[in-house]
Amino acid sequence: MTNSSNGNDITVASANRVRRATPAHVNAQIDRQTDRNIRRYIGASRETVIARIEQLDKEWDIERVLEVNASSLALTGLVLGLTVNKRWLLLPTIVLSFLLQHGLQGWCPPLPILRRLGVRTRGEIDREKYALKACL
Repeated sequence: MTNSSNGNDITVASANRVRRATPAHVNAQIDRQTDRNIRRYIGASRETVIARIEQLDKEWDIERVLEVNASSLALTGLVLGLTVNKRWLLLPTIVLSFLLQHGLQGWCPPLPILRRLGVRTRGEIDREKYALKACL
């Protein structure tokens, strides 16, 4: 993996790690939903397609969801550990260990749940986005 000036190589590698760590049937379900989304907007008005592209630009990818989730839980555990009971400090330890595991391996315990809920990688979101741009 090389670090290009625009970060695309890192994004692709991260998406591939997530897809490899996701069961094939879940990846297929996400791909089918993406295909349905594309078909729904083919032939739609230019304004409708542009509005959908703007939605896709704002859609949170799996990396962002995991980062925000981990940060929120870690900060909560830290605050509770400092104010309520030191045992709460175990929460940020566990959460940050999971985040490290995801960074190194592309998998962590929340990943299967989030993927089943349909949270996509940036590459999966971009596939829909660029297919719609081609329709303009």
